[in-house]
Amino acid sequence: MKKLESQMRQLAEKAMYASKILATVDRKTKNRVLLTIAQQLKKNWKQIESANQKDLVFARGNQLSGAMIDRLTLNRDRIFKMADAVIEVAKLADPINRTLASWLRPNGLKISKISVPLGVILIIYESRPNVTSECASLCLKSNNAVILRGGKEAFYSNQAIAKIYRSALKRAGLPDDSVIFVQTVDRKAIDALLKLNTSINLVIPRGGESLIKRVASRSRIPVVKHDKGVCHVYVDKAADLQKALAIAFNAKCQRTGVCNAMETLLVHQAIAKKFLPPYADLLRKADCEIRGDQAVRRLIPDAKMAGEADWYAEYLDKILAIRVVKNIDEAIRHIQKYGSAHTDAVVTQDKRAAARFTSLVDSSSVMVNASTRFSDGNEFGFGAEIGISTEKIHARGPMGLEGLTSYKYIVQGNGQIRK
Repeated sequence: MKKLESQMRQLAEKAMYASKILATVDRKTKNRVLLTIAQQLKKNWKQIESANQKDLVFARGNQLSGAMIDRLTLNRDRIFKMADAVIEVAKLADPINRTLASWLRPNGLKISKISVPLGVILIIYESRPNVTSECASLCLKSNNAVILRGGKEAFYSNQAIAKIYRSALKRAGLPDDSVIFVQTVDRKAIDALLKLNTSINLVIPRGGESLIKRVASRSRIPVVKHDKGVCHVYVDKAADLQKALAIAFNAKCQRTGVCNAMETLLVHQAIAKKFLPPYADLLRKADCEIRGDQAVRRLIPDAKMAGEADWYAEYLDKILAIRVVKNIDEAIRHIQKYGSAHTDAVVTQDKRAAARFTSLVDSSSVMVNASTRFSDGNEFGFGAEIGISTEKIHARGPMGLEGLTSYKYIVQGNGQIRK
């Protein structure tokens, strides 16, 4: 354990040293490196896919779910999309050295509030290897060094992607330790890193509930939690039912293994009889299991009985919990009790109902007549995201470049002294 702790300390110190150099890098240099990375990701897609195949063999051997394997899988199309996302990050406005505000005091002091990088960011994540590229590109764009600790199920994929980032940095004359991939899957390495509050400035855990809780409870470093996504869609009595069918199906089935997929559907009792049978047909065609309360099971006889645990569940799979509610207030109370403050949506043509929902549902993203799947940094126009924060301090919702910055005050005087 002492040897591992020493290795992690050295790793963090390397990242901290790199961050000091990276903090001074100008916009043109950063963008040039990012464009080189995008080019190399495309050029080396076969090597990345080959590394990914090793991870898929491990995943199937350990009987991971179909949804988890989908999250893990890389192919030419996904790797090229990953590279295109890096290009989009390069195109974004530079978040560093921006004057956020400035003012002149009566004594002649000019005070400016300037955006600065955070320093070293530790990202602990599971399953999705594209997270490696997203997080590394956002950290580079915001002049932050990053330590990436991915899950064992994506080890080889993450390693191959991180290697491309480090190579591009070195070629540009920048420290390759600006992007460090932790070369061990030993969980004790995480515990060792979480103690290094003098070298690491922020921890961002992305993954299941147990990972988030473990990191939050053990870290000596500030944590931005990207908590589980128990996302809801509420279909109001004033909903356009065709829109509601499309939204609710997309929210659940477009991609089930992601944090912004719907896990619970709430339906107003006034339209349940018209809405639920055709919606159940769509779910059956998608091989999605239905779990519901008694009112749901009367309308969908093959639905399984939902228990209390189902309302809290983040399935990340082809399973959906459905509940019939008396009115919008009951839907809101359900979300307030069982939700995770991630993303929730209302489908309604009633503006007052929509306003009530958006006012009382305190989630990081609240959708009106749109799928929960739009809760995403790319869809919000951020280029990519470091994750989706369910916190209220520092960053909330899809966390892009702005969430990876802090600020400092620069005070310019002409000999003033305080009396």
